[in-house]
Amino acid sequence: MLLMKVSTKIIKIKKQSFVMTNQRALFWENEKALVLSDLHIGKTAHFRKNGIALANQVFENDLQRLSVLIEYFQPEKFIVVGDLLHAGDNSEVAEFCAWKDQFPHLEFYLVEGNHDRISKALDKKLCLHFKAEKYEFEDLVFIHDYQKKQEKFQITGHIHPGYVINSPVKRIKLPCFVVTDDQLLLPAFSEFTGLDTKNLPKKGKFYVFTDAEIYEI
Repeated sequence: MLLMKVSTKIIKIKKQSFVMTNQRALFWENEKALVLSDLHIGKTAHFRKNGIALANQVFENDLQRLSVLIEYFQPEKFIVVGDLLHAGDNSEVAEFCAWKDQFPHLEFYLVEGNHDRISKALDKKLCLHFKAEKYEFEDLVFIHDYQKKQEKFQITGHIHPGYVINSPVKRIKLPCFVVTDDQLLLPAFSEFTGLDTKNLPKKGKFYVFTDAEIYEI
């Protein structure tokens, strides 16, 4: 099992309690749901298929981190806010399905993202409990990309947010959560993603994290 520290910070949104973690995921206490975005299953396999040598260990580490978070929080639901997949069906999808079978008690929800091109055969293979363009709960809406005309508070992904810290030695980019008056932007769960430090919500509060801690900025 991957050794990792789980640091947490609780925030309240629309009378709901959410636990941010330094492991690129959120735990929704009221609904006992593990919430994350941009897992991008199959990305490394897609690169290998196209002649770019990448170790499968990247994806295996993502699954191990998920296993640790499930053990830590004991969720009843698993909500992916878009881009569960990267490029359709490939060997990593089969690996994910085998991993998923370890948790028969978990309900798997997918809010579809721009990469989630799911055929009928793949839909059957994934065995999801819920799949739609958005998931609404009271004053909240889970949707992959922010929508300006949305009335409810939005929990989104898609951007892969990052924050730049300029130290005397070097410029450091770190993943983060961003919270505004109408949006909670999730970090990309997969570590095999870039960080966008420019196209972020304005007037947001940043929760930047390292392998050890979460810092409010």
